[in-house]
Parts: sequence; C-alpha cells; structure tokens
Amino acid sequence: MQRHCILIGAPVDSGQRHAGCLMGPAAYRVAGLAATLAELGHKVSDHGDVVPGPAPALHCANPAVHHLGEIVAWTAALAAAARAGMAAGLPIFLGGDHALSLGTVSGVAGHAAALGRPLFVLWLDAHTDFHSVETTQSGNLHGTPMAYIAGREGFAPFPPFPAPVPGKNICMFGIRSVDPAEHDALLARDIEINDMRVLDERGIIAPLREFLGRVVAANGLLHVSLDVDFLDPAIAPAVGTTVPGGTTFREAHLVMELLHESGLVSSLDLVELNPFLDDRGRTARLMVDLVGSLMGRKVFDRPTRGFA
Repeated sequence: MQRHCILIGAPVDSGQRHAGCLMGPAAYRVAGLAATLAELGHKVSDHGDVVPGPAPALHCANPAVHHLGEIVAWTAALAAAARAGMAAGLPIFLGGDHALSLGTVSGVAGHAAALGRPLFVLWLDAHTDFHSVETTQSGNLHGTPMAYIAGREGFAPFPPFPAPVPGKNICMFGIRSVDPAEHDALLARDIEINDMRVLDERGIIAPLREFLGRVVAANGLLHVSLDVDFLDPAIAPAVGTTVPGGTTFREAHLVMELLHESGLVSSLDLVELNPFLDDRGRTARLMVDLVGSLMGRKVFDRPTRGFA
C-alpha cells in the first residue's frame, strides 16, 4: 500500500544535556531516508525543519528543570506541524531528543480526537519517560513526554494535553531503565510495560501482536515513537542515554516488519539520534533501514551495508 510520507524535521536539542541531537534531521536526510521510502513506492514530501516561536519566560517550582520556555515553544510548534502532517498523510518526525514527543503526540492526539477515533501509542525505548515537570531530578524534559501523553499531573506551565491517552492504549517495549518516581507513578496506571525481561521470556511477537490486536478492535490510530536507545548500543552508538541490553538488529527489524504487516501505523517519531556520537553514520543508516522495514522492505531486499 502506497503511503504519502511527510518528513518533518524536529531539531530539538534542549530536552537533555548532550549537544548534538539538533543534527539528527540532517543525518536522516543524508542517510537516504527519502530515497528509501521512494524506492518502496511511497510518495515523499519533505516539509523541512519546524521552527519554534520565541521561547516565553516561564518558571516552575522544580529548580532542576532547564530550557522550560524553549521546550514549551517547541511543543506548540510541533503540535501544529503534527496536525497538519496527519491531515496530509503519514508524518515522520525526524529528531531531535525525545522532548519532541510532547508536541508531536499532542498534535496527533488532537487529530485523532477530531476524527472520533482512539489513539494508541507504541513506545520503543529503554526508558519509560514518565517523569513530570515536578518530579524530574535531572531536569531533562526528554524524560517526561509519556507522562504528559498519559495525562499525569504536574505539567504546569505546559498546556493541558488534548485527549490524554488511556493507559490501556499505551504499550512500552524494550524498557530497561526506570527511576523510582517513575516506577511508583506507573504502578497506578494500566500501562502495558514490556521490559527486556518480558521480551526475553515471551519473545517479541506475542506481546506486540496482542497490542496490535487491541488497536484493530478499537479502530484506533497508532503512533510509534522509536528511540535510538531501544537498540543495543553495540549496534547503535549515536545516543547520549545508552543502556546495555537493548534489542538486536534482528529483533528490531522483526518489530518493524510486524508493524508494516499490521498496516496500522499512522505517525512515527525517530528520536535521540546524536550524529556527534555516531561511528561513520552507522546509527543513522540503521534507523533508516528500520524505517524501510516499517514501510515494506523485506529482509531479502535489504542492501548490504559497509562501514569501511
């Protein structure tokens, strides 16, 4: 099935403290994302990079939080870009750190609500990102988007999230780093958490197919947020939040191929790529290959990659 893929750059670099994620959108373009999608028969439109408005002077009670006004400005700009992208096709947001999802999923949720359809979120990440503005100890707002999406309190001065996503509509996949405050908050919600222990015991296929089955039954829209640290750092070094024990090359491609076969994905985040930390572009190219699998490339079609 041909899709109209809308590429939207989101060079957010202030949700954490490792400079370099702002180069992510350019790295995806250089790695051939548009060409990969076109070769698979999809229409591709590159809308360039989102430019946020001026950062308002904002403050919150948590002194650890940094770049608050800047991230609020990014959230508003990306929410608008997401709604426009959803109306035109399948938006693919090129990040940028994971704080971008505060805005992208806001816009996607608004679009879903306008259609009267439920939104489901698949969170492919080493981290749950379930801190609020009030609870984060690092002050890094890339650790907060999932809590915002689920409607957790403690997000002033962010605008209220439009149509918070119920816990039963959220599936976290590949989790292996959770702070105590996040753990306690998650226990109070009906969110499906497939950490690496679960995936080691049950495998990739069963829990993912169960979740996708719920999306089908509800006639939902599916937003996928793919963090580089979902992958093992041995194959994807270009991320500032490496956690050992991530998914392998084969496991990650299996996830993408299952998503393609489902035909359910309606929007996609690619986040936390830091080209400054990469090895000759290998992580950017791997992420592009994964998008290729998500959009229809079969394992026997995959080109041989070299890094010499």
